[in-house]
Amino acid sequence: MRSKSDCWFMEPDEIIRVPRVPADLEYHRVYAGEKRKIGRGFVAIILLFAGLIVFAQLCLAVASTVDTHILGRTGFTPLMHAAGALALALLIPYSMLLQRWLYGIPARSLHSVAGRFRFGVVGRALIVFGPLLLVVLSVGFLLTPGSRVPWSTADLVAFFIIGMTLTPLAAAGEEYGLRGLMFRVVGSWTRGPISGAILGIFVTTVLFSLFHGTLDPYILGSYLVLFGAMAIITWRTGGLEVAVVLHAVYNVSAIVLATALHLDLGGDLSRRGEIAGTPANLVPSAGLVVITAIVWWTTRKSGPARTPAISSA
Repeated sequence: MRSKSDCWFMEPDEIIRVPRVPADLEYHRVYAGEKRKIGRGFVAIILLFAGLIVFAQLCLAVASTVDTHILGRTGFTPLMHAAGALALALLIPYSMLLQRWLYGIPARSLHSVAGRFRFGVVGRALIVFGPLLLVVLSVGFLLTPGSRVPWSTADLVAFFIIGMTLTPLAAAGEEYGLRGLMFRVVGSWTRGPISGAILGIFVTTVLFSLFHGTLDPYILGSYLVLFGAMAIITWRTGGLEVAVVLHAVYNVSAIVLATALHLDLGGDLSRRGEIAGTPANLVPSAGLVVITAIVWWTTRKSGPARTPAISSA
């Protein structure tokens, strides 16, 4: 049996296997079998994005109604931002439901190869990687120009509360949908684990980067590095926890810094395809490359984490 002692993200009780989860497989190969189930995979991906669109439209419609008819506000408001974050957060249970329905795999296995959310891994990732990512993001903001708007104190407080509560859940929702469900779907289409990892990383990274609506080389490049790093880290650690931590720190830091600097959040989001990036947009990418290299180095002997080979039955 392969030694796990040098994997900082492993925990002692991971020898207990979730029922009906295939043994000794890497995270992205859990859906793999004798048949590649490509048709079922396309159905899963279509339903995933359809769900995201429906959740977004419903949440934004409710927020817009409250803003317009109750609060008397228009444009980009904290409530609209909260609605967008909530729509993404709903991808967590929705992705689990799709996995259970389409593949018959227990919903909780989407967390990790251990079949649960490894809180110890979260704590270690936050302590080890959080400060580095916070620093490089702050440097990037210092070097990036942006238009200012006169946010009210109430709006700033509201954005801060949303950033601390819903933004981490929104980041997690993206991870469960893309680096979780979709990575597993695409990663199961090939005959081998390496080719599956390459295809899964490439498809999820490129597709979701383009989904953000910009072709500017600096901004698009930052997305490619961010989502590529999340996919590689998910593959190597055998779960979504580290990717969730990094994505949450990335997004929370961005919104807190943006509001602290009174940047035009709504304008930047609505005109994302028109904004011209600068090399400063790639500063956080350098930090993500270092973090990914560290994760790869710590798994160089053990290889990617796998579902436990010993059944609890």
